[in-house]
Amino acid sequence: MFDFKEIGKFLDLNAGSEYKNTVLGEVKANITFRGSNLWVLAGAIVVASVGLNVNSPAVIIGAMLISPLMGPIIGAGFSLGTYDFSLLKKSLKNLLVATVVSLLVSFIYFSLSPFKETQSELLSRTSPTIYDVIIAFFGGLVGAIAITRQEKGNPIPGVAIATALMPPLCTAGYGLAIGNMSYFFGALFLYSINCVFICISTFIIVKYLKYPALIYQNSLYAKRIKYTIYILTFIMIVPSTYFAYQLVQEKTFMNKVNTFVKSEFENKGYTLIFNKIYTKTNPKRVELAFLTKKFNSKEIDSINKLAQSLGIKNTKFIIKQDTTDFKRSILTEINKGQNNINQKDVQIASLKKIIEINKYNNADLLKETKILFPEISNLSMANHEFFEGTDSLKIIPILVFKSSKPLSKEQSNKLKLWLQQRVDKKEIKIFREN
Repeated sequence: MFDFKEIGKFLDLNAGSEYKNTVLGEVKANITFRGSNLWVLAGAIVVASVGLNVNSPAVIIGAMLISPLMGPIIGAGFSLGTYDFSLLKKSLKNLLVATVVSLLVSFIYFSLSPFKETQSELLSRTSPTIYDVIIAFFGGLVGAIAITRQEKGNPIPGVAIATALMPPLCTAGYGLAIGNMSYFFGALFLYSINCVFICISTFIIVKYLKYPALIYQNSLYAKRIKYTIYILTFIMIVPSTYFAYQLVQEKTFMNKVNTFVKSEFENKGYTLIFNKIYTKTNPKRVELAFLTKKFNSKEIDSINKLAQSLGIKNTKFIIKQDTTDFKRSILTEINKGQNNINQKDVQIASLKKIIEINKYNNADLLKETKILFPEISNLSMANHEFFEGTDSLKIIPILVFKSSKPLSKEQSNKLKLWLQQRVDKKEIKIFREN
């Protein structure tokens, strides 16, 4: 039989907790951004900006470790849980100061930096995902629990890394510096989401540990403060919960689409060079393009019907064919850095295809050729470029073979015709090695 009392002792957060007044004192002391705290924040922002600029996760992690940004967010969570309106105002004021200073410092850095290329570390902070919400919420829980302990231990530095408040702020500064407002607002939105969910998780821990509410002498004023806090908490929690639900739905949809694309195209040997999913349109759109495979209108209709039958509702699959406009759109997406496949991937896919086209299985060719022409003992076939460096460039397969005796003219023509059919080439040149 399970002893639920013993299990309850293991799960009890009150065990090992610090005196509540001591914790509240520490929380209030870490809220203010002035003097050394402000300089530490500015230094950390510069370090994080450098890390994002050179695409170095280690440098970014180092910056997060020295960042004091968590202070006012934790303070806001405590103020909501204890109905301390003055603490809430102070927390929000200092969070605003920290945010503005961070944006200003990162903007100045990226404006002066000669390297304006959008690195992957920057790109990954331009829009929130469901994973960011989960990390912010549970990271905030761990942070709030750690702050309320007598022995703070190791969790707090880990929370600073996990909740990742600084990189989105720096990315927003980068967006301002290069004039890309989609980067700016996307990164700022991610930062706001992180702040809100850290605050919510702190609020939950404060309520669970039953921190005493602030007592006001004027009962009417106390009621007004409580109602204001309730409204603020509601405004914060309800939209955030809906947003998290939307992100879950979006992630589920994208997983379905990716599974469908893999099973219906990639597993059938079609080389996919472009895959763009639009979840904000109505209907949703999935744009695909392949290196060589062409689809007619009937095939595209059947793809859309199959997707619908597999649960991918309200979605239109669009196959981009090999046109000049499409090539231009790929280059535009690459330059924006918003497509799921970058220029290197396109080049690699193209090179792989070229290798496949230019590669001949000489061993198999020799076996088949010997059946028709027993006198041939060895051969090698490869493509050769004629008129290289001119507009008249031609690529023609050349076969060089060894034989016990020269082939007659009739045999040579027969060999050439057979090879043209065998490797599906219109023109082939053959030579006998002397």
